[in-house]
Amino acid sequence: MKLNYVTKQLSVIGRWIATTVFCVSAIAFVWQGAFFSNTTAIAAPSVNLIATADAGDQVKGKTREDAGRAKNFIRDTADKVEEAARSNSSKVDRATDGDNILERRAKDDAALIHKRAEEDAARTQKAVDNTKNVVERAVDSVKDAFGK
Repeated sequence: MKLNYVTKQLSVIGRWIATTVFCVSAIAFVWQGAFFSNTTAIAAPSVNLIATADAGDQVKGKTREDAGRAKNFIRDTADKVEEAARSNSSKVDRATDGDNILERRAKDDAALIHKRAEEDAARTQKAVDNTKNVVERAVDSVKDAFGK
């Protein structure tokens, strides 16, 4: 069955109307999303800034607390390593009869372990402090960005 001239024109007009309705509805959805996406920031900007400042203070406090715990853990670990080195040195000292090479070597090793444990603990604690400072500076810069 062939379409006559009038039916053909109605079909073309129907397609144009359907396309127009689709485009207008798409534009309406995009428009609504762009203008109404963050109504709380428009309604009460000062409340959000106060909440951001409070969250920043909480993050900084938690960072300080965790850094303190990490530094205490590092110090305890260094102390345990040093104690183990002293214990091993004293065991070697008790096992040998006099001043021999094994005893001197055990004492030298204990001194070296003690020195390296102190250096490693100091280096690790410095890294913890640096990380804490980076986090605090980042929080401060975010607070400054929202404060202006």
